[in-house]
Amino acid sequence: MLKTAELFDLSHSLAGDYLARCQWPWEALEWIETFILKLGPTLPESDYEEREPHVWVHRTAKVAPTAFLGASCIIGPETEVRHCAFIRGSALVGAGCVVGNSAELKNVILFDGVQTPHYNYVGDSILGYKSHMGAGSITSNVKADRTLVVVKDGAETQPTGRKKFGAILGDFVEIGCNSVLNPGTVVGPHSVVYPVCSVRGIVPPYHIYKGPDDIVPLEKKNA
Repeated sequence: MLKTAELFDLSHSLAGDYLARCQWPWEALEWIETFILKLGPTLPESDYEEREPHVWVHRTAKVAPTAFLGASCIIGPETEVRHCAFIRGSALVGAGCVVGNSAELKNVILFDGVQTPHYNYVGDSILGYKSHMGAGSITSNVKADRTLVVVKDGAETQPTGRKKFGAILGDFVEIGCNSVLNPGTVVGPHSVVYPVCSVRGIVPPYHIYKGPDDIVPLEKKNA
């Protein structure tokens, strides 16, 4: 099982200290809204504008007039929220991110540099530093039978106690176009998921996921 400290460089998110208190990253999903509501009023007014109650937007961020920002949310510096993006609430979006055309966010933490640029759904999930979701890739956050999500790593299982839990992406993860990350998916840092994959369970760091029986090591850069 991949713990929080193994997945993220916590210096790349306003939620770093909050996440550091969680052994398992999915533990943080329970209190994202509470954390945002506590953090928002402390943000400097010289940098952040509270555009609506509990909606804080950095003054350097670009938000399309057709985008919807629902409370509670924080949009970081130099982030671009594009045409018809739908941020339903409980969303902490970091610096230099892209929330693209018709993308939908709900109960999420996006670290700095995350890109969800084209037709993505990201719900009850955490996306690490500079992770990227290809066009049409989504997180599926509820099981078909509505039972509680369990994270699986081979024969090892870890109950989460959550009915809604999408995916956790470590730093520098690449998700291919039109892939589905099933409930309880955890992708380790620097790993790559091929396009049009259905992913479940844990993908180790520095691996390429081509299919459930075809997960191969990825050469580490600058190793």
